[in-house]
This record gives sequence, C-alpha cells and structure tokens, in this order.
Amino acid sequence: MTEASVAVHADPDLLAQAVAARLVVKLLDAQAERGQASVVLTGGRIAAAVYRAIGQLPARDAVDWSRVDVWWGDERFLPSGDPERNETQARAALLDAVPLDPARVHPMPASDGPAGDDPEAAAAGYARELAAAARPGTAALPHFDVLMLGVGEDGHVASVFPEHPVHHDNRPVSAVRGSPKPPPVRTTLTLPAINTAEEVWLVAAGADKARAVGMALAGAGPVQLPAAGVRGVSRTLWLLDRAAAADVPPRSRSLR
Repeated sequence: MTEASVAVHADPDLLAQAVAARLVVKLLDAQAERGQASVVLTGGRIAAAVYRAIGQLPARDAVDWSRVDVWWGDERFLPSGDPERNETQARAALLDAVPLDPARVHPMPASDGPAGDDPEAAAAGYARELAAAARPGTAALPHFDVLMLGVGEDGHVASVFPEHPVHHDNRPVSAVRGSPKPPPVRTTLTLPAINTAEEVWLVAAGADKARAVGMALAGAGPVQLPAAGVRGVSRTLWLLDRAAAADVPPRSRSLR
C-alpha cells in the first residue's frame, strides 16, 4: 500500500468540483482499461456537493453509466427513502439523473428491508452481495476502483468510530450499535474491506475537520483515529479545503 498524498483546494465549492472531475476521469479510465468501473460512495454535505457537481459536468455523459457498479461504504439503518440515508442523498443529488443499470446499484439494506430491523442480518446480507459480485477464485469482495470517504471531527470514516468494537470485526461488513453520532444503529464496511480498494479518497472540508486530518496524517493509531488506518492498494488521496488542511504541514500539500 502506498503513502498518502494530499491535494488542497481553496474552499468547499472548488473542492467539490475538483473531486467530481477526478471521479469522472477515474471512471472513464477504469472503463477504458476493464470495460466497467466500480465506485463506493459516502455520505455527508461535501459528498452531496460532489455528486451535484458531477451532474453539472459535460464530461459526465462520456461515462457509460450502465457499466458502473455503485456500492456504499456505510449506511444509517433507517427505512428506505429516509432523507437521512446516504442512499437517498446520493439518488437525489446524482444517481436518479444518470442512466445506471439498477442491477448494478447496491444500496446497503434498510431497516424495512428483507432483514427487517436486525442490523447484523443486514450486514451479513450485504457481505453476501459483495461476495456474489467478486471474481471467481478471488477474495470475498469485488474490485473497487475508487472508494470515497468523509472524515468526521473525531476521525471516524464510514461508520467506523474511535474505540468502537467494530475495530475487532474482521468481516467485510459490520453492524454498528451505539454509534456516538445519530442514528445509533448503522451498517458499515470495516477497515480491512475499505483497504482493498484500488484508490481510497478521503474528502474533508471545514475547520472542524482540521485536527482529525492533521492527526491522521501524522500517524495516529487507527483504533483511536480510524482515518489514520485507511490505505488504498495503489493510492491514498486526501482531498481537502484550506480550512481542513490547517494542521497539515505545508510540505505535504499540493495546492490547487
């Protein structure tokens, strides 16, 4: 796994536009190489801004959206269509506006889904769905070209929170109970699953993220600060605005 690189943009709007452009290029490159592409989405304000920015890019139409697999890194365990669900946010911001193949869109189960209100069963079901999409003879996960993550003020990524028992779960998908951030019940990819992605992008904006970003890049422990434990197989990229990068040493930054 490679060392992390950092790109800093002037403000959240420019950050969202830059991430959107990067993602379109990454999808196009993956399709040129393999005929298809796979992305793992995240939630949050900056993610929604990225998705909206993709929708405004003329280059979005160069992507063959029918050959894009869409997964999620985590989800709030709420009913289908709940506005707090990451899936609902992504559909409203982008997914409903592009010609995706519905069979290639893989939302994490909702609390009113086949698993009912059992998050452990929901997590196991998503793990089975991931395994079914993996290439025969490989590990129990499909190829992820890029996996996007937000970064919480406490350094959490997906729904892997500091000091939470999920750190001791080696399965690819875990149920989360007692989340310190509402809602308390969630499902999430674990760090071992996240770290199978070809590229992992950590996207953060705002001064409230600066301490966590700085500590993660300084080598904090992943149990205490989960963002510090994230590594893409070929690339780990921190995409930040200036406020979130306030505690990053200038020599580590690539300014845009």
